[in-house]
Amino acid sequence: MSPPNQAGATLDKAEVARFASLADEWWSPTGKFRALHQIGTARLGFIRREVTKQFTLVESGLKPFSGLTMLDIGCGGGLISEPLARLGASVTGIEPAEENIGAARRHADEMGLEIDYRAIRAEDLAAQGRTFDCVVCLEVIEHVPDPGAFVAVCASLVRPGGLLCMSTINRTIKAYALTIIGAEYILRWLPVGTHQWERFVTTDEMTRYMTAAGLRGPTFDGLVYNPLADRWSLGRDTDVNYICAATKP
Repeated sequence: MSPPNQAGATLDKAEVARFASLADEWWSPTGKFRALHQIGTARLGFIRREVTKQFTLVESGLKPFSGLTMLDIGCGGGLISEPLARLGASVTGIEPAEENIGAARRHADEMGLEIDYRAIRAEDLAAQGRTFDCVVCLEVIEHVPDPGAFVAVCASLVRPGGLLCMSTINRTIKAYALTIIGAEYILRWLPVGTHQWERFVTTDEMTRYMTAAGLRGPTFDGLVYNPLADRWSLGRDTDVNYICAATKP
């Protein structure tokens, strides 16, 4: 098991290798990333709402994000990059694993989507002085050694007046029971060892990290699973999964 926290470290090579080994699974709705496919609609709904509010957009129309630049940090196979591109945004997706970037590029080509996928780290873009209207980073922070340092890097890529959206898992006993015991060991939705409870991030911690990074907010919604309907939705309960947004003044 990797150490739960290494000061200043924003990359765990073992975690990168773990997800790289699953690159062929990204676009299988019944495969290893089934849960991400299911949760996608709720996550996108939150992002669309917050982006529309922040940039005073008109939600009607096929491409309400036209003219916006968006960065997807830890894009994996492109599960959120593609919907953002379909909404009209100019999307850059970054991911340290070449295998995942290859899967993302192949699928985008098949879908006829133009997405700038790069096998680099967020620090590389920050060193280039790049900034974006909106940065999204979903289900990534719970896999990095130093979440505070990681949020700071993510925030540095948001332009003034822009938005950072992040989603992760709360460090609660309820989350341990449902996400690790339930999803990994009982239901086998995820490979055993996907998550380390020690790296889950509480909402108070996320608020502190974002504030320290110079962001205003954040606002939170829970990502709530209904087992009877087999469906995810936005809600008030942030005890397990949550998504948040903060702005850069």
